[in-house]
Amino acid sequence: MNDFTTQGIDHLGLTVTNLQNSLEFFVDALGWKQFGGNPDYPSAYITDGYSKLTLWQKKCEEPVPFDRHTNIGLHHFALKLSSSDELNAAFNKVHNWPGVEIEFSPELSGKGPKQHFMIIEPGGTRMEFSFDPR
Repeated sequence: MNDFTTQGIDHLGLTVTNLQNSLEFFVDALGWKQFGGNPDYPSAYITDGYSKLTLWQKKCEEPVPFDRHTNIGLHHFALKLSSSDELNAAFNKVHNWPGVEIEFSPELSGKGPKQHFMIIEPGGTRMEFSFDPR
């Protein structure tokens, strides 16, 4: 038995191909707020009021594109929404956003009732948006 208990994720750090493009996506498309950053290692700290992300500018010239089948570490991360209507509104907002790649549109996850869609945000991170009525 442990003599400590973790209390959830404090924040998730993501290396992105273009910090400004990713920051604009999260702030302008998703309504997140920036609460800090580090100009010496270009980064932006953002939140939706529930979750926190740190976005870090990649440093190499030729980044290796993400491949969930071969990369170790992050497969994707998921943001939850409170209704099917919100899920569809989020999809409508992001599906034509510059640099966003749609993996699939809103659909049932497995046999449902959970619904979700997947995208690659402009900085290259695979994201899921989900609503689970249970």
